[in-house]
Formats: sequence, C-alpha cells, structure tokens
Amino acid sequence: MEGGGRPSAAQAALLAASTAVTALLYSVYRQKARVARGLEGARKVRLDGDLRSVLLEAPGRCVPYAVIEGVVQSVKETLSSQFVENCKGVVQRLTLQEHKMVWNRTTHLWNNYEKIIHQRTNSTPFALVAPEGGAGVTVRVVKPLEAAELSLETVYEKFHPSVQSFTDVIGHYISGERPKGIQETEQMLRVGTALTGVGELVLDNTTLKLQPPKQGMPYYLSSMDFDSLLHKQESSARFWKILTVVFGAATCAVLFFLLRKQYRHHRERQQLKQMQEEFRQAQERLLSSEGGESLKNACVVCLSSTKSCVFLECGHICSCHLCYQALPEPKKCPICRQGIVRVVPLYNS
Repeated sequence: MEGGGRPSAAQAALLAASTAVTALLYSVYRQKARVARGLEGARKVRLDGDLRSVLLEAPGRCVPYAVIEGVVQSVKETLSSQFVENCKGVVQRLTLQEHKMVWNRTTHLWNNYEKIIHQRTNSTPFALVAPEGGAGVTVRVVKPLEAAELSLETVYEKFHPSVQSFTDVIGHYISGERPKGIQETEQMLRVGTALTGVGELVLDNTTLKLQPPKQGMPYYLSSMDFDSLLHKQESSARFWKILTVVFGAATCAVLFFLLRKQYRHHRERQQLKQMQEEFRQAQERLLSSEGGESLKNACVVCLSSTKSCVFLECGHICSCHLCYQALPEPKKCPICRQGIVRVVPLYNS
C-alpha cells in the first residue's frame, strides 16, 4: 500500500485485470448457458407424414427452433471424391496445410507451426430424409456451411515431406524456419450420413426447409444425436461457469486484501490520533496541576513522576526509577538510544 492507505499501481492493475477477466468469462458463460437452455427448449419433430400438417398449424408456418434427425440425401448431382473411388458426398473440403519448425529465440527451442495455405469448399444442395425412408418426407437444408458442428468425415489424408539439400538445411537453420512438408486433406459430408439438424424449420410453399434461426441461436448440423449434442453444450457451459467462479473468487480475494490493508492503515491512524490526544491531555493536566516547572521535570515516559535517574555514559536525565526498571533489556536511553552502562540516582533539593 502507498502512503495514505491507497493501493499501489501494481495492486490496482492486478485488481482491474482480475475484474476484467472475470467479467469476460461471465459474459462467455452467459452466452454458453443461453445456448444450452435454447437447445434444451428446442422442439423435436419427426420426419413423417404429420410434419407438413404440424407446420401448417404453426404460426407463420414456422417452428423457430426445431430439432430434426435424418439421413443426408442429395437433391441434384453429388460430389465425387478426388482421391477415393465410389465416395459420394454433398459437401467437400480440400485443404493444403504447411508444417514447419520455427526457432523460438526466447525459449531456444524448435516449435511446431501449422498454416493453411489453401482451402476450398464445394457443396451441392441436399436434404434430410427419414432413416427408414418410408414416409417420403424430405427437408431441404439451407446454407449448410454456416452451421456449427458441421460433421465432415476425413476420407483422404497424405503428408508430402519436404526434400531438402544440405545448402537448404544450412539456410533454414540461419533463417530460423525449417519446413517439414505439406499435408493434403479431403473431407466430405457423405451421402447417407445420419445428421442432427437444429435450426428454423419452415414450410415455403410446398418445400420443407431447415435454415439458420433468426433469434441469434446457433445453427447445428451434427453427426451426434441430440442428447449427446445437448450434453456437450451443457458441459461447455459448466466449464465456463467454473472458470468464472475461480476468477471471481480470485478477484474477491484481491479486493479483500486491499480493503484489509486499508482498514489496518485506518485503524493505526485512529490509534495514533488517540495516543496524541492522551498525550495532550496529560500535558494539560500537568500544566494545570503542577505548573510548567513540574512538566519540565516530569519523566518523559510516564509524564507523571519526577525525573530521578542519570544515565551514563550519555548523561541524559529523562526517566524516573520505575520507568528505568521497566525498560527492556539491554536497557537503552529513551532519548539517544545509547546503551546504559550505569545509573546514578538524582536528588532534587
């Protein structure tokens, strides 16, 4: 604590940083909890013959947040894998990722570094159909690339290591970057994949559509079943809640420490003021009862008895005999703090 009981700059910065982190974590937790509650309250619908009548009875022919489980079926042509035969899908993502080692001048270690140098995503219109395929009801999936938890299966992956000459190796050590190679990956959402879709379900003329919701809730296309998806979001909300509680407790501890320091400083000031007031009152009593000459000869310790000791070798006359005996060992002069070798009684005539 600085003078006047105010916290130091470091303590104030620590409290401000802890408070800011706690507020940020709480904001993330509220958002995660809101998502989990919204997902829990989503309406589950089935891909059967009654789905169209359910939407006809709904306000605006729309279910704002619905859960539907089905199997991927292409509406038009399908996408073929570039590397795997007879692999058909509706979403295809091709990625080229660079792998290299980078020298860290702080830790003096080589660290792995990955960078996507090229990525292309292709998609074709598709729909969700009932797993058994008996009802013939399809739900068209709109804007699938905007969905969170979009489940793409890795159908091809190959790593192409870098070919380096001796001169290249020397140059890489000098520059601090050592290429390892290029990883080529193909991911697809294959036809026939079971998906759980969560979003806005609407009836547009005669077409059933699943699209991103308009209420700010996330849009899901996940290979997990609904219970697993809900459990994942609830676990995420609990994780952020625990982090918020931990940092909130740390913030309260820092605040308590600063307030305790300030309280102790305030109490010491009050005690000092009380001692000063008692000393002033003692002086006034001596002046009023015995006069200025008595105060001049009073013991500097108790201010009530007369000085009766000469301290040697310093020669100060400042204490009565009782206060001299009460001095802690090794005894020192209250005036100059020099060690007392011997004491000579003083007799006033």
